[in-house]
Amino acid sequence: MSGDKIFVDTNILVYSHDVDAEQKHQIAQNILLELWKNRNGALSVQVLQEFYVTMTRKVLHPIPPNSVRNIIRDYFSWHIEINDLNSILIASRIGEDYKISFWDALIVAAALKAKADKILTEDLQAGQIIEGIPIENPFK
Repeated sequence: MSGDKIFVDTNILVYSHDVDAEQKHQIAQNILLELWKNRNGALSVQVLQEFYVTMTRKVLHPIPPNSVRNIIRDYFSWHIEINDLNSILIASRIGEDYKISFWDALIVAAALKAKADKILTEDLQAGQIIEGIPIENPFK
């Protein structure tokens, strides 16, 4: 994982900051520590938006909004993809071609735009290759 650009989906970020996630928390923390060390993590604005909502409202023990904003600010040093109008069109095609949700397809579109070598997520089928990008579930 040291040289590859790794696109991280929302669930990996959430587990890394959600202490109630138990074993997934530790696995996600280790992944992010390695990505910080190797400086090869990639995210999208969508991932950061979903992370904010999940950490402030949906986890068992929500984190105060200001603290989540500070966490997000830290990730500004990563490669961040901004979904543009073309991303919507690409995602709609990917969703149709691979029979995945539009939101998951938007993650793939952002990873494609970022030239990611792999996507870490538990939301897509592990082992699948979408648009040439392997999908890996680090919790399996």
